[in-house]
Amino acid sequence: MRVKSAAIVVSNLAKTYRDVKAVDGINFSVDRGQIVGLLGGNGAGKTTTIAMIMGLVTPSGGSARVLGADMARERHAVLHRINFESPYVEMPMRLTVRQNLKVFGMLYGVTDLASRIEEIAETLDLTKLLDRQSGKLSSGQKTRVALAKSLINRPDVLLLDEPTASLDPDTADWVRSRLESYRRDRHAAILLASHNMPEVERLCDDVLMMKAGKIVDQGTPTELIARYGRETMEDVFLDVARGRRSGERETTE
Repeated sequence: MRVKSAAIVVSNLAKTYRDVKAVDGINFSVDRGQIVGLLGGNGAGKTTTIAMIMGLVTPSGGSARVLGADMARERHAVLHRINFESPYVEMPMRLTVRQNLKVFGMLYGVTDLASRIEEIAETLDLTKLLDRQSGKLSSGQKTRVALAKSLINRPDVLLLDEPTASLDPDTADWVRSRLESYRRDRHAAILLASHNMPEVERLCDDVLMMKAGKIVDQGTPTELIARYGRETMEDVFLDVARGRRSGERETTE
């Protein structure tokens, strides 16, 4: 596990709810300029892991450090340098897009807020939507606004939970292109939780495979596909979800 150049360092991270181990002593790091995929079926522990990295959930053991800060105790020192995006988190629907971006920009301590809103609206093709209520937007427009919110403070660390879920292929491709550009231009560290395997193959430098709270495999998409003797990451995902080992083929009787 690389540490010196890492923006995110997860060490023996664990979370137990009563007798359920949601996350069971995992270790990984994400370097600046790197996109790492966090994959696993429902209940694998992805969302809990992201919540601990954000400092929203206190670990039962281990630590999650972001930009050098222990997120369980020091998250306020780096909150202005990180951000999060998920299509499952709605913004206040009665506020306009501009008002929402202003509120979140103030929360993240953006100083040049008015000009930053205009800048990011132009970059993400939102200028004509700035004074429309967020609740009256289409799903694709809401996703662009959510992306704008996640980039409003020019974060060095970006956490993404299914950023293109339910989007049509054209809009999803548009979002991925913007993420690629942002990673390149800002040299940001991005942790991506996704069930879209072509998206993972396209975006991710490294992939963490989670099951039952543990990281059960790790590698680049190309390495994992070769290791499991498959043709796509979707096939690899199914192998891991169904408990097949690398190189082991599914058999039928």
